This record gives sequence, structure tokens and C-alpha cells, in this order.
Amino acid sequence: MGLNPCIRDWHDRRVWVIGASSGIGAALARVLLAQGARVALSARSTPSLAKIAATPGANTLVLPLDVTDAASVAPALQQVVAAWGGIDLVLWCAGSHSPVRAWELDAADARRLVDVNLNGVINGLPAVVGQLLLQKSGGIAIVSSVAGYGGLPTALVYGATKAALINLAETLYLDLAPRGIAVYLINPGFVKTPLTDKNTFKMPALISAEEAAREIIAGFSRGNFEIHFPRRFTLWLKLLRLLPYRWYFALVHKGTGM
Repeated sequence: MGLNPCIRDWHDRRVWVIGASSGIGAALARVLLAQGARVALSARSTPSLAKIAATPGANTLVLPLDVTDAASVAPALQQVVAAWGGIDLVLWCAGSHSPVRAWELDAADARRLVDVNLNGVINGLPAVVGQLLLQKSGGIAIVSSVAGYGGLPTALVYGATKAALINLAETLYLDLAPRGIAVYLINPGFVKTPLTDKNTFKMPALISAEEAAREIIAGFSRGNFEIHFPRRFTLWLKLLRLLPYRWYFALVHKGTGM
């Protein structure tokens, strides 16, 4: 039995996808529209959102948004609420990735990554949590990553932001589940997107964004708190994290060749 309500019928469900212009967010938006959801689309790239909104028969709102601009989130949310009378699920998919090793670290680049991946979610939480508590219903889904399970080469800043999101989602669940608000944590493995195209190493169990979207929808249908995939990869990473650090570091070095 899941820790959240099981979502199996998306017809007319009001969903806001933040980070819908490409990758997992875009694939999720298309799947949700195909299943009859009303989908508000947000990202910085308006032309990309417009292409998704042009899907025949789609019920969409296009709300350009920069997650690093905290003041822009509440007005966008109010547009959704005004149009549809409320919100059923907010999906935070916006994120960035820049592979970096310790000797390549640039503080300004690191801050930009933290602003998008972590602060971008925090910027939106006050407005979203306030609306859901007012409704006494709905849910929040945060896309993190298995890179947040433990330290990995090239994920010096990216992994830290994802670890923070995992902790954030866990704490949100503790606070909000007793008040009837669902919280979902989404931890993908390697998914082929413009972000992972930056990686120069072999990515094990690499899947498409469309397959990732199907896995996430299946996780919602089971009411899972954590939706992680592909399990042939993520379960090994969970096991690895349980090992003593001496073994963990040795196996990561051996497995990655770094």
C-alpha cells in the first residue's frame, strides 16, 4: 500500500508541470494530456511550451516562468487557480546539470546550479503549500535524482542539490501528509535528455524521457512516496549506500573508472 493517494484517473485533473519545455517534464506533460489531464505548462522557453500546448484537444495553460525568480511563482499559481478553481498536483521538474570535478569547481557556476535545482523549488513552496492547505487537498511531486543517494564523480554540486531535495521531500511529507497533502519524491536514474547529453561517460541503464514519464505515472498509480527507476539500476545504488564507506568509495571508483 502506498504512502500517498493512488492516482489512476487523470481525466480533468489539474496539474502544473514546472520545467515542461524539455526532457522528463515535457514527456510527462504529453502523457498527462493524452490521459485527459488539464496541464499548466511552465518553463523559461515559451516556444517549447507552445509546441506542447498545440497538441490537438489539449486543455492547457502556458505560463512562462523562471524558477529562480521567487516573486514570479505566486502570480503564476493564481492564474492556474483562477482558470481552474484550484490545483491537484504540482510537478517540479525544472533542473540543470553541469558535470564538474573538485579541481574544476567555480563558485559562481555552483551557485547558479543551486539556484535552479534547489532554490527553484524553495521559491515556489510557500505559495504552493499555502494553496494546497487552503484546499485541504492536492499534492506536490519533486524530481530529484539517484545522484542524491551518495557522492558520485562529476556530480560535485548537482548531487548535493539532489540530496537536499530528497531531504526536503521527506520533511515535507512529515509535515503535510497528516494534513491531507500528498508528497511524491521522484528519483530517476540516467534518462536521455539535453542535460545528460553533457555526460562523457557511459551511463548504465539509460532510458528515454518517455519511458521515465511512464514510470512516474505508474508510481503515482501505486501511491508511492518515492518513485525510483529503472529499478535494475536504482536498487543497486540503494544497496551500495548501505555499505561502509571503505567499500562504498572503492566500488564507486571501480564502477565509474574515476
